[in-house]
Amino acid sequence: MIMRRYRQAKIICTLGPKTERPEVIQELFESGADVFRLNFSHGNREDQAKRISAIRALEKKFSRPIAILTDLQGPKLRVGEFKNGSAKLKKGESFRLDLNLEPGNHTRICLPHPEIFAALDEGTTILLDDGKLSLTVEEAGKDYALTKIAVGGTISDRKGVNIPNAVLPITAITDKDRSDLEFALDQEVDYIGLSFIQRPEDVREARKLIGDRALIMSKLEKPSSIDHLDDIVAMSDAIMVARGDLGVEMPTEDVPILQRRIIRACRKHGKPVVVATQMLESMISSPRPTRAEASDVATAIYDQADAVMLSAETAVGSYPIEAVKIMERIIGRVERDPIFWDRGGISNTTPEATTADAITAAARQVAQTVSAAVIVTYTTSGSTSIRAARERPTVPILCVTEHVRTARRLAVVWGVQCVIAEDATDFAAMIDEARALAKKFEFASPGQPLVVTAGVPFGTPGATNVLRVELLDD
Repeated sequence: MIMRRYRQAKIICTLGPKTERPEVIQELFESGADVFRLNFSHGNREDQAKRISAIRALEKKFSRPIAILTDLQGPKLRVGEFKNGSAKLKKGESFRLDLNLEPGNHTRICLPHPEIFAALDEGTTILLDDGKLSLTVEEAGKDYALTKIAVGGTISDRKGVNIPNAVLPITAITDKDRSDLEFALDQEVDYIGLSFIQRPEDVREARKLIGDRALIMSKLEKPSSIDHLDDIVAMSDAIMVARGDLGVEMPTEDVPILQRRIIRACRKHGKPVVVATQMLESMISSPRPTRAEASDVATAIYDQADAVMLSAETAVGSYPIEAVKIMERIIGRVERDPIFWDRGGISNTTPEATTADAITAAARQVAQTVSAAVIVTYTTSGSTSIRAARERPTVPILCVTEHVRTARRLAVVWGVQCVIAEDATDFAAMIDEARALAKKFEFASPGQPLVVTAGVPFGTPGATNVLRVELLDD
């Protein structure tokens, strides 16, 4: 049985053609995966349903809650098709974008998104193919744009389009997303990843559709989302630093700064944050990462991210298991570094003026003072455990809940490991259960202190009002 993880930060793995067999998914889990991501930009629903079934079977086999993140495609903007499949655009030449569905060439191409033209002004930059090519708008109408090629190159069919520093009049949830969303919710996934969030209204729209059937993980990949950072974080349940498109639309040198800024905003609001994209990119084709990639992962861990994510590395890469194992090793090594636990290096958070926040903030200090082995949190909604994680204690957080849905949702949260158990009926039973679970899952040894937090009356969400120190008996 796998219960105890000997690290605090979590690992998210993307499933794909190379990792869709149940035995491979199990190996990913045994190697360290805590959350599985399903990318709805690729594959069909039959494949996704099989992956979900395999994950739930794995969860039952190992008696460990596993979260599923469904990543919606979002309004991905793309050019049309070229007459010969591609075209070479030369710097300084003119290039037209329009709604004409005819195949394009080196002078024009269809851009089947009329909403884009409405947002264009003279001087607007248009990026093609993840920023490899750049156009400057010289004239724009309701159904066309005349541009000059600023950075040329070869472009092929259906390549992506980015408009930096422009808020596009498009919804974050397309018709395809709505259909995929309903399917995902019927499958009882845990997180819905929202792509290309531009403003708080995008999150609000998604919330109306999702309700409480899943949590919302907003992906920050547009400059406009950074302009509304605090509001988007506050309205979301979790945040992903989607560095791929963010690095296309923002200057490359700004991305590390934004990553740290986003992480700190999430810590402030007590929301889990995931750092994603190209973490171990070279491992798509190599059994070992570069030293720069190892440093990149380490930086995210030092910055106190809740989780780091593997994308193509595990979806289509040749070394998916190795990528997870190396990610696990990097995280473990950083978390053994005394500098990692230097409170001066951790962006401290200010507890809200509530009993629950005061108790969980005190739990970290008490655990450190008495050299506790673990903090045990009893929770219904997960809020107690999230509060405890926000404090970044030096010991693991053992979450006890009777709700499997809550346990799954906490799989992405820093330091939290969940066990499903019936809710305690009285205080004495709660303490006995805390001792038994800490011993069973090897979180503590006889004679070591436990710090226990809970809410009385039991089963009341957000009512944390008890802190107790107990010794583990023989």
